[in-house]
Amino acid sequence: MKTNNSRRSFLTKSIAGVSGALAASTLPLSAFAENTKSDFVSVDDSHAFLTKPYLQAPGINSMTIMWLTNLKCLNWIEFGETEKLDKKAQQSQYGMLNTNSKINCVSLHDLKPKTKYFYKVFSKQIVKFEPYKMTYGETISSETYSFTTLDPDAEKVSWLVLNDIHDRPNSFGELIQLNKDKPYDFVFLNGDMFDYQIDEKQVVNHLLNPLSLFSTEKPFLYVRGNHETRGEFSRNLFDYYYNYDNREYYSFQMGPVFALVLDTGEDKEDSHPVYGGANDYDKYREEQAVWLEKEMKTKAFKNAPFRVVMMHIPHFHSDDAHGTMDCRRLFHPLFEKYKIDLFIAGHTHRYGLYEPNQDHSYHFAIGGGPAKGTRTLTRIEATSKKMNLTMFKDDGTEAGQFNLNSKR
Repeated sequence: MKTNNSRRSFLTKSIAGVSGALAASTLPLSAFAENTKSDFVSVDDSHAFLTKPYLQAPGINSMTIMWLTNLKCLNWIEFGETEKLDKKAQQSQYGMLNTNSKINCVSLHDLKPKTKYFYKVFSKQIVKFEPYKMTYGETISSETYSFTTLDPDAEKVSWLVLNDIHDRPNSFGELIQLNKDKPYDFVFLNGDMFDYQIDEKQVVNHLLNPLSLFSTEKPFLYVRGNHETRGEFSRNLFDYYYNYDNREYYSFQMGPVFALVLDTGEDKEDSHPVYGGANDYDKYREEQAVWLEKEMKTKAFKNAPFRVVMMHIPHFHSDDAHGTMDCRRLFHPLFEKYKIDLFIAGHTHRYGLYEPNQDHSYHFAIGGGPAKGTRTLTRIEATSKKMNLTMFKDDGTEAGQFNLNSKR
């Protein structure tokens, strides 16, 4: 089945802001600096959370939790299998706890598989950080939330895919509600959540806070699009989420699905004058191709009932821009050689579902664009025998569907 819609202009909106700082995957040096954008406080200078806690990188025995505060703090999580919260965890690196920072990231380890945990985050204000004396202020705490660790023997998995939101924060809620009350394990953000990277307020207002409609209890996974590589704040975006392996391309297995996530980078040549000589994506994509083949040779990939690749720029049914063609040159031969089942992308702002053909032997899905009438929500459900992909248009009707049988 093939369906599509037209691309719309999307670069004319203003960015609304609130005071605040943002989170980190691992603590960046900027988190401890005294004169960065992370250091401004709310208007009344009171101690407050800027976001609710949000879940990252779910595992069988682990979960990472992040949250943002407006003042520098000592941070921790209290958690447990009941609401008594009988355990405590803090982030430590090189023997030092995460202190004097507004960036809060704690990874919980040694958890039980397939187990529900309750948790609550705490931040104690640091009023003065002297060489031999620490002065603390108020401690604030969140509500109690919960999450469930992954089941290593799960018979099924389901997830939602959003792409090309382009600084339209209301789209998150409007699109996710199309899923109605159907269960899902996580949400995957397939690039271009923004037009370009401006500052921390943009990330809070246009990503983290809108996602809080689910992200306190269901994790989101993220890969950049080409628009997230643009703007003065693009180098800081990595600090606000935590991917598997702590990098922008990664793999994971949930239930019967082995997923590979690739970071396609920019769509223009590295030498294009708009980049001012500051890009090196050709080498980066080559690095990913080497990694990709190693992943595809693993027993986990070979034995998985379904193999899925998700990345922002599609290498077919798109354009002939440099990034598109470089992805085709580097990645497509490996997709064919190691026989992936499903490919999911965005970027074109034209939704489409493409059956295997002479160009590609795998099913090929491209999500829609940011404008009303072009937006889509994609839902994937898989068991060891069957995988179903349904793409919904933003009016609630179906754009199309794939139904795949396992070949393994």
